[in-house]
Amino acid sequence: MEGILYLTDDQNKKRFVQIDIDKFGGEYLQDLIDGLVADSRRNEESIPFNKVMQDLKDSGKMDG
Repeated sequence: MEGILYLTDDQNKKRFVQIDIDKFGGEYLQDLIDGLVADSRRNEESIPFNKVMQDLKDSGKMDG
């Protein structure tokens, strides 16, 4: 794929990827990063939205 370069190890396994920021920068790169962050947090404990909102209001960080 143009603008993407795969780097391989001694056994020719794909190990790293280089992405042309001029070609894929901006929202494409941000979407990729967001996906990686979301995947890395997949097993974290979640907090219900209503609790987060109430905690923000209780701490004075949100009007409400």
